[in-house]
Amino acid sequence: MTTSSVPATTGGSKTRVGVQRFGTFLSGMIMPNIPALIAWGIFTAFFIGVGFTPNADLATIVGPFIHYLLPIIIAYTGGNIVYGIRGGVVASIATMGAIAGSDLLIANINATLPADNQLGQVHMFIGAMIMAPLAAYTMKWLDSLWEGKIRAGFEMLVNMFSAGIWGFVMAVVGFYPIAWLVNGLMQILSNAVNWLVEMNLLPLTSILIEPAKVLFLNNAINHGVLTPLGIQQSAEEGSSILFLLEANPGPGLGLLLAFTFFGIGAARASAPGAALIQFVGGIHEVYFPYALMKPILILALIGGGMTGVTTNMLLGGALRAPAAPGSIIAVLAQTATGKYFAVILSVILSAAVTFLISAIILRASRKRDLAAMAATDDAFGAAITQTEAAKGKSSDALGGLRAGAATAPGGGIEPAVMTEREINNIVFACDAGMGSSAMGASVLRNKIKKAGIEGVTVVNKAIANLDASADLIITQNQLTDRARQQAPNAVHVSVDNFMNSPKYEEVVDLVREQHKDGA
Repeated sequence: MTTSSVPATTGGSKTRVGVQRFGTFLSGMIMPNIPALIAWGIFTAFFIGVGFTPNADLATIVGPFIHYLLPIIIAYTGGNIVYGIRGGVVASIATMGAIAGSDLLIANINATLPADNQLGQVHMFIGAMIMAPLAAYTMKWLDSLWEGKIRAGFEMLVNMFSAGIWGFVMAVVGFYPIAWLVNGLMQILSNAVNWLVEMNLLPLTSILIEPAKVLFLNNAINHGVLTPLGIQQSAEEGSSILFLLEANPGPGLGLLLAFTFFGIGAARASAPGAALIQFVGGIHEVYFPYALMKPILILALIGGGMTGVTTNMLLGGALRAPAAPGSIIAVLAQTATGKYFAVILSVILSAAVTFLISAIILRASRKRDLAAMAATDDAFGAAITQTEAAKGKSSDALGGLRAGAATAPGGGIEPAVMTEREINNIVFACDAGMGSSAMGASVLRNKIKKAGIEGVTVVNKAIANLDASADLIITQNQLTDRARQQAPNAVHVSVDNFMNSPKYEEVVDLVREQHKDGA
């Protein structure tokens, strides 16, 4: 465990943390509104002309849903993150200006084009993600100018009119420069994607996406570029391959299966459970530590990702809406009509390629890894693995010994930190505060309950929402720096894997001792 002291941060680390923070903010705007995207996908799947049950009346919901409702609720969410309800309202007004401005630009261009070559609407998802923080931060700054200077009895009048007037100003800003900027940006990005598709180069995006995922940098790419472009493409064509570039659960499954068969020590023992959580639960973060412990395995993920994208390009695989979380269930639920074979095959092949490359890498380095593990405190785990290798098969008894070694005192676990702060509120924090952190919180909550400890809450939050109420914060290693910045006075615990960390036992022991002393 680590205390709340803040270590020096290198330039590279600052850059990584900055990109993570930016991606987290984008994710914070998009993720809470995924249910709305799912609802839109259901309307599209069933009621448009090529849907399962076409219905011309209900199909009229599809257009306004994606063009007005989704950008506005995304803007409200972003504004609310920055400045509460007040920020959300002003951000929504500002985004309506951007939507109207974009529509006017498109109408003016279409007036000069033939009737059979008209441009479609540009949906202001990127506009919402620009206007939300801009409107909310400026509203917050304006309020600070006259804070404490308003005469008693006039507070409500000033608050209402200032928000309304500033919302009007920001709507005008959205109508002119932002609408023009976003329309141009969407055109550039769309042309770039179309060029990649025409040149059969779209699989190369995996070279960027797969390493970014492992380093928790994927949210900036996914929610900042792929989701807005995918929604635009889906609205025009009924589906988009872009939704599958990052959400495909195949590469992660292949990596974890390789560890299941060819890994060593605790990584091998925990890989099967992680594979189930990643593939069915859609929590991709569980496989990141496995790749980071041997970074060359990122090549296997890239190979699997490229295979999946290539398969979907050749066979036309695509989704109607974002698959979130990236579960095989969510992927199949959003698969466009007639494209199930391509999507399923892309998942299978991407998993197979990742598995094969990972297996080769793990087998080639097995002796070296066993020697390295034997030289550490995990010698017992190494001995168990070597015994199983000599035996030619795994053993339930040996597996039980390994599980015991993982939590036994002196088994390579850092000694528990001694803190004077009483631990009553434990928070698991991740980027979105929904997936991996919820899983970790559930695991520790059960351990604390079994230990008979009462009066301790275990919750999960997004890192951006951490505050002074947290006594102890648990994050994955790559996110701890950001968590410290958000809550510098809390006790911070870094773990490799939310699913099965031996440090949970330390936390339980610490809390048990504190509450025993206070009893």
